[in-house]
Amino acid sequence: MILVESTLGNLSDPLWQQRAASGTVDLLVLEQWEAPKSRLRKASGGGIELAISLPRSEHLHDGDVLHYDEAANIIVAARIALKDVLVIELDGIEKLSPAEILRTCFELGHGLGNQHWPAVIKDTTVYVPLSVDQKVMASVMRTHAFEHVKTHFAPGAEIAAKLEAREVRLLFAGADATPHHHHGAHDHSHDHDHGDHRHDHAHAHEHGHSHGHDHSHSHSHAHAPVK
Repeated sequence: MILVESTLGNLSDPLWQQRAASGTVDLLVLEQWEAPKSRLRKASGGGIELAISLPRSEHLHDGDVLHYDEAANIIVAARIALKDVLVIELDGIEKLSPAEILRTCFELGHGLGNQHWPAVIKDTTVYVPLSVDQKVMASVMRTHAFEHVKTHFAPGAEIAAKLEAREVRLLFAGADATPHHHHGAHDHSHDHDHGDHRHDHAHAHEHGHSHGHDHSHSHSHAHAPVK
């Protein structure tokens, strides 16, 4: 197990381009929900086990060099493919009347909340990761016809470069984590982000019986109805 506490550079750097040309690049393929995590254990395509433990203020980028075996000339690098992001622009909203600002923000929040879409707000821009097909998300936004709102889609890597590490985790880490874990009738995906005082717990339960405990606490629970 190789401990990675900092990256060595990026494959886009001239030095690593030169080394990669004459050596072997062993990719550590990370899914979108894994990529923003600062702590992760996973094996590269060549079977090299890595324990990634980066500072909380950092996150991995596509092409980051994680390990270099100089004797064997093997470079272990991250391969990350972030999905597109829905970008909602609220530029100029401050020029509206207080009543219009309130209505616009309320309607937008209500619309996103109804779809259970996570979002990150940066200045006057709202970023929403793709959790369904892009055409579906675009259709939902057109249906709501939000006033004073402009939307477009942008590459995830482009957006991640504009955000702080904690914002990248909020935007991407929970966007599609749950489907990747299956444990019988109970599916538990836990993202404990203590550094940011954030606790996301997604629980999918198939119930054929009743539970006596109360689910009124702050955790998010998705329950499949009894059939």
